[in-house]
Amino acid sequence: MNKEKALLYTLAVIQFSHITDFMILMPLGPRLMDTFDILPSQFALLVSAYTFSAGIFGFIGAFFIDRFDRKKLLMFMATGFALGTLACGFSSSYYMLLFMRAFTGSFGGILSALILSIIGDVIPNERRAGAMGLVMASFSLASVVGVPLGLYLATLSDWHFPFLSLGVIALLTLIPVYRFIPTLNDHIQSTADRESPIQIIKNVLRSKNQLYALLFGVVIMFSHFSVVPFISPYLVTNVGFLDSEITYIYLIGGGLTIFTAPLIGRLADRFGRLKVFTVIVFIVSIPIFLLTNLSETPVALVLIITSLFFVFGSGRMIPSTAMITSSVLPKNRGSFMSFNSACRQLTNGFAAYLGGLIITEGPDGLLQ
Repeated sequence: MNKEKALLYTLAVIQFSHITDFMILMPLGPRLMDTFDILPSQFALLVSAYTFSAGIFGFIGAFFIDRFDRKKLLMFMATGFALGTLACGFSSSYYMLLFMRAFTGSFGGILSALILSIIGDVIPNERRAGAMGLVMASFSLASVVGVPLGLYLATLSDWHFPFLSLGVIALLTLIPVYRFIPTLNDHIQSTADRESPIQIIKNVLRSKNQLYALLFGVVIMFSHFSVVPFISPYLVTNVGFLDSEITYIYLIGGGLTIFTAPLIGRLADRFGRLKVFTVIVFIVSIPIFLLTNLSETPVALVLIITSLFFVFGSGRMIPSTAMITSSVLPKNRGSFMSFNSACRQLTNGFAAYLGGLIITEGPDGLLQ
């Protein structure tokens, strides 16, 4: 295995643990709502706590992320994330879990920005979308392996077990980070040349290119996360899915995207990122409309719709992220990607929480 592949696979492993940690909470929604006797809006706050915290600390991280060797900072953030995930597994009440989700998110937000910054620093622009596709295939692996396995572990014990297991896996990711991630400090400027936090903000606000990139990311994430957290509760309550059948959604949809994510990345490098992104956006609107308007429906048909949503919903992230990463100079890439990650995470939180406020339980027990 060459050094570039080893680096990308290492980043994909970190991303896998990070995404699985975030995603596993959503299919556990019906179980957690029953265990803690909470409303949909309170469950939405559990999902949002992680993303709000990730957004806030991602914004703070923008002021220091370019001042450190990326490898050392990655080791620190990955360690904090792993310990936070373990702490979620030891939570004994709704409010304790809420706090620990926020604690874990404080590391996860900066972790995402670091991964994208490392790809931007190491991989040439002409191959960057393909590299993004490979690393973002970890989203798919989280869906097809991480989430179903986590749900299975929850059936063996209770909801604590998936977080405890994932925390151990996250700690083990430190081994390939130490071995395969090189020292990355070419972006570090001398103390005299370092920009103040105010200047960093001004650089973003004065650049139309960066502002458009931030807005672009916000719109994409809002459309995605106003739907995603409530797929499992909606299918169980309104469509007639069993808790055990929720696993099939992630298993099949995630399995398909393992193959389609790298393919979409290569297509974006070959035919143009904007062109591929535009085509995918039009396609994904179809499963989104169908998914949000289902009543009692055969399982097979639902799985076709959710699989299309997985493939094209995650597919649009690849060319869009490659475009955003290329919109800033290397010396400012870490701070900008941290701003971008903060905006995305805050958007995810607002979208999920707003969705929780909109969705109510009708007199017939169905979600409306």
